[in-house]
Amino acid sequence: MVEAGEKEGAFRGNRRYRLVLADDHPDVRQEIRELLDPEFEVLRAVGDGAALVAATAELRPDAVISDIQMPELDGIEAGSRVLGQGSCKTVVMLSMYSDRHLVRTALGVGILAYVLKLDACDELIPAIYAALRGERYLSAGVRDSGWA
Repeated sequence: MVEAGEKEGAFRGNRRYRLVLADDHPDVRQEIRELLDPEFEVLRAVGDGAALVAATAELRPDAVISDIQMPELDGIEAGSRVLGQGSCKTVVMLSMYSDRHLVRTALGVGILAYVLKLDACDELIPAIYAALRGERYLSAGVRDSGWA
């Protein structure tokens, strides 16, 4: 597991890693996009799970960042579909909830990183890099709730 604060280049070959972002709250979506934009190329930001699945199939990003509670499809189901269709191999869950059942369900469908929104400023970028390397990442708030 990678710890917060790890830094590495945001480039894959000669281009930045490309992301699709999903959160149903426009203000939160914009804040997350602003956090990620200096480091990654955010191809599209959408507001529901169905739009996430469609955008991922169309754009084929390197990673998907998804809220857990969204209309149409929740983030876990959308992430499962993205992974199942093969349009992206890396899904990072971003959530307000450290509930063990939600974390276990997300990890069970192949989502590698689970980051609490409260930890996002410090941990979302390292979590994305860990997941891109195929490593599991749980943010401090999740680890502190008994997942270490």
